[in-house]
Amino acid sequence: MADPHIIVVMGVTSSGKSSVGRALADRLGAAFFEGDDFHPRANVEKMSRGQPLDDADRAPWLDAIATEIERQARTGRSAIFTCSALRRIYRDRLRRGSAHLRFVFLDGERELIAGRMAGRRDHFMPPTLLPSQLATLERPDGEADVLHVDNSAGIGEIVERIAAILVAG
Repeated sequence: MADPHIIVVMGVTSSGKSSVGRALADRLGAAFFEGDDFHPRANVEKMSRGQPLDDADRAPWLDAIATEIERQARTGRSAIFTCSALRRIYRDRLRRGSAHLRFVFLDGERELIAGRMAGRRDHFMPPTLLPSQLATLERPDGEADVLHVDNSAGIGEIVERIAAILVAG
């Protein structure tokens, strides 16, 4: 893959962003950036208490990710980020980091995601926040720079599907 890729793997909590993002970064030889690491401490504490974030809470988080996207784009190397990017205005904010940014939307059934979420350990996001994530989600249907991927397949299959599309152009 000659051209560098700047990609945000997006979706609601427990859709597979981190697992797919890490595996995709390995597959592409790209840097990997976990979106959760960009959250201010106050956001993590709020979510840990089972309180959903609002636009004001998310603004500094999105700004920090967009700044790193811009920094990575300037390096000329590929980078993979994870970020829920639930609303169009959030995706538009991230797009300001690079004109070549693409999104991979991990789309799946509520029951599958809820089951994955229930099985997670050592994560600050409690299962009670899934309904608020789903309610906030503005599906990226019709956004030209978004690749929709069914997240019910295995990680390896998902990554190979994404890589094949990226190679094809």
